Amino acid sequence: MAGWYGSDLVVDRLVALGVDHLALNPGASLRGLHDSMVNPPGRTPQMILAMHEEIAVAIAHGYASVTGRPMAAAVHDTVGLLHASMALFNAWVDRIPMLVLVGTGPLDAANRRPWTDWIHTVGEQGALVRDFTVWNEQPTSVKAMLTSVGRALAASQTGAAGPAVLGFDVDVQEADAGPSLLDQVPA
Repeated sequence: MAGWYGSDLVVDRLVALGVDHLALNPGASLRGLHDSMVNPPGRTPQMILAMHEEIAVAIAHGYASVTGRPMAAAVHDTVGLLHASMALFNAWVDRIPMLVLVGTGPLDAANRRPWTDWIHTVGEQGALVRDFTVWNEQPTSVKAMLTSVGRALAASQTGAAGPAVLGFDVDVQEADAGPSLLDQVPA
């Protein structure tokens, strides 16, 4: 493989943190993450394709209920997060740990394609579900993205467990990175 990208490192970080499965309903705002799951430069969690974002989160809920271990789910931007919101609420009520990755279009307006990226970009994804999640963040660099994955996963399992949500800018997912960056980020 010629290069590594931010999303490749996120996939590797998920595996290093013990995330064995990721359920998702693919969307353009997750294209980097999805590509890294399909064409990994290293290890990858088992991908579970869901036909709807609420189902992806419900799968993660059921998995954690049975195994006692958190699972990840990935949803497409605003619409996907809103579709998943009831399943997130159910996980919060049941105190189920999970990591939910939400894609968004380029936060830098200069990088947005006409129409599609403008309607698929949100400044702060977590605001939509903040009242029923235990932690949320929208990192703005590859290094911050990697750090956030570890912190979010830990927060989802600490104290009153529940879903943690991370918003991933498509530009950060597709940013050039190297595997050596993994060693610079605390687990």
